[in-house]
Amino acid sequence: MKNFFQFLISKQFLKHFGLSLVVLFVLILLTFLSLSLYTRHGQSGEVPDFTGLSEDQFAQVIDNNDLRYLVIDSVHVKGVLPGVVVDQTPKAGARVKSNRTIFFTINAMTPEKVLMPRLIDYSSRNAQVMLESYGLKIGKLIYVPSEYANLVVGQHFQGKPVEPGTPLLRGAEVDLLIGKGLSDERTHLPDLTNLKVDEVRIYLQRVSLNLGIVAYDASVVTTADSMNAFVWKQSPVFSQGTKLQVGSSVDVWVTVDSSRVAAMTAPAVDEDEEVSF
Repeated sequence: MKNFFQFLISKQFLKHFGLSLVVLFVLILLTFLSLSLYTRHGQSGEVPDFTGLSEDQFAQVIDNNDLRYLVIDSVHVKGVLPGVVVDQTPKAGARVKSNRTIFFTINAMTPEKVLMPRLIDYSSRNAQVMLESYGLKIGKLIYVPSEYANLVVGQHFQGKPVEPGTPLLRGAEVDLLIGKGLSDERTHLPDLTNLKVDEVRIYLQRVSLNLGIVAYDASVVTTADSMNAFVWKQSPVFSQGTKLQVGSSVDVWVTVDSSRVAAMTAPAVDEDEEVSF
């Protein structure tokens, strides 16, 4: 034990111990200096304003300022060039260190599309709320004679009927046909035989009537069939001089089987009538 204490106070031990302290101090100092250089302690710069810049443009600014970037979202802003920055994080003017990542939201290259909802049979108020929730706008409210007052009886885009599920640009205007009840006025019932469904809608609207149920038979299988299908039966049944109240609905049965129309239009044969060959 005595020898051990004598060693601790010896010149050789004290010399090596002092040298060790110097080396440790130098190592600690070098560590702090390297950390400061790595993090560029105290060095920061202002974030540029990237608003309105395309990717080619803001990528160059990013490189010049020793920053990084990441595009995290795209939105459609009307009246703004596609592909340019519309938002950034951090905001312009914020102070950040080098190598900081700037997050960008850019204007979409193509306008966003939404699917047209089914509004028919909804009240006009509910239909307007639903339309706006889909990102679409109300166009014209067109009041037409109908059996059902204040209900939507038709939905049009650019003057033509638009089916539910049709893709439309967000913000597009949709016209609503609103029922205003029946009047005492009457209109002639047209013969709809051999007309396609789109033609039927237009024809009925011209005479102030509405299209009711559209029943497709088994011959209509594909989308092309439904587009080419034609009316072979209607209710009320057409007869010369028949009139309906303005706003009444007409139901139709459609097919691509021409033999159905032939069967409906074939003259009846009297069983007692003698047939000659």
